[in-house]
Amino acid sequence: MARTYQALAHLLTYPTPDLQRLAPAALALIEAEAMVPKTIRKALGRLVDQISSGDIYDLQEGYTELFDRTRSLSLNLYEHVHGESRDRGEAMVALAELYRAHDLHLSANELPDFLPVFLEFLSTLPDPQAASLLGEATHVLDAMGERLKSRGSAYRAIFGALGKLASQAADPGALAALLSEPDEDPNDLEAIDKAWAETAVTFGPSDVGCPKATALVDAMMAEPGRQPRRTAANA
Repeated sequence: MARTYQALAHLLTYPTPDLQRLAPAALALIEAEAMVPKTIRKALGRLVDQISSGDIYDLQEGYTELFDRTRSLSLNLYEHVHGESRDRGEAMVALAELYRAHDLHLSANELPDFLPVFLEFLSTLPDPQAASLLGEATHVLDAMGERLKSRGSAYRAIFGALGKLASQAADPGALAALLSEPDEDPNDLEAIDKAWAETAVTFGPSDVGCPKATALVDAMMAEPGRQPRRTAANA
């Protein structure tokens, strides 16, 4: 069971003084396990330097602009498939049940499809299983990585690492479909409001590109010998 997933989850959370203090330790875990290539570990080091030494208010503003105000960079995975529809709620209920089956209990303000939460869950699984489940999301993750690269964001390194950890590469056609979607300007508030008011966006053919809750539940419940781990509240 790899702690690299947990370390990446921490680096992808909203910047706080505690994260600034703990970011070097997260990088040390990634370096120790060496599950991602050295070039990506160096890029993660640049992100950690930025987090550790940056002005906290600038870091928080940049994070909010990237991940909270830019729909194509949303860290809530099911938004990329279901938008804000009822289907997303049902999918999240199934995913939360899957977490509870593995003794990972979320706090009231945590959404189960939030990528850092999903990575925390993967850290409780055997490596092959975690890589397989992550592989179901590579279309979304690779597209987000490309969008972050075009913005010159150091957060791109996290998505590069996830691409290497996944058991399969993104399907080229599905990835192209995601990248063909509009990449809105987070400062264009009128356009953002219009985008969120429209019907749920689907990236790629047949809503591919995100780990489906039913598939995850079916796969995980079939696995023998599940081992309970700590809860998210004790992270």
